[in-house]
Parts: sequence; C-alpha cells; structure tokens
Amino acid sequence: MNHLPSVNASLNALSGVLVVAGYAAIRNRKIALHKTLMLAAVASSTIFLACYLTYHYYRTRITGLGPTKFAGQGLSRPIYFTILTTHTILAVVTVPLVIITVIRGLRSNFEKHKRIARWTLPIWLYVSVTGVIVYFMLYHWFAKPA
Repeated sequence: MNHLPSVNASLNALSGVLVVAGYAAIRNRKIALHKTLMLAAVASSTIFLACYLTYHYYRTRITGLGPTKFAGQGLSRPIYFTILTTHTILAVVTVPLVIITVIRGLRSNFEKHKRIARWTLPIWLYVSVTGVIVYFMLYHWFAKPA
C-alpha cells in the first residue's frame, strides 16, 4: 500500500498530459484523437480516484494512522496548505464538470460541450498539476526522515 501515493501522483500527471494532448488535438481539428485522449484522461482520473480512496481507507480504517502529516516548517506550510486546499475544493468541482462535459461531447451537443469545456479544462489541469505538487511536497521535498 505504501506505493499508492506514487501511483496516484503518476495517474494525476498522466491525466494532465492527456488533457493537454486532448486540447492540442481539438485545436488542430483532430476530433477522433481528441475524443480518445479525453476518454483516456477520464479513465486515468477514475483509476486515480479509486487508488486514492483505497489508500486513504487503508491508512485510516486498517492501520489507524490517519492522513500523512505535512512535515514542512516556515513558509512551506502556508504554501502547502493553500495548494492543498485549492486542489481539494477544485477536485470536488472537477468531477461533475468532467461528467457533464463528457456527456455533452458524446451526445454531439458540441456548442454546450465547448462552453463547459472552457471551464472544465483549466480546472481539471490545475487539479492534475497540483496533485503532483502536493505529492512531492508531502512525500519528498518536506518528508520526515525515516
């Protein structure tokens, strides 16, 4: 189970790359590629969510350890908690945005799809990137020595 934070960060990074690639594809009018990349981003994000919930269930319910504590001091603390707070709030917002955006795209309701995608894309990308940043801050850059 200790490997899941790395898996989660990798899935977040993959989602971010797929979202950017999907955006590039649609800007170049490669609709089929855009659809494939965005559905792959949804799959990656869904697998991330399953792994994330599994890991946190394991840490809290099975081991009783609770969430990993941030060990950074000084200026790193407000920076970390600001990133974590915005990441968490926007992650919750991202789920319905992605669902609505995908449904509109799959139903070929492209005008409505495009309108909501203009909001979904930057928020989803922010959540993906900040998820990786939170991982590095928590487990590498400011981790307690073992």
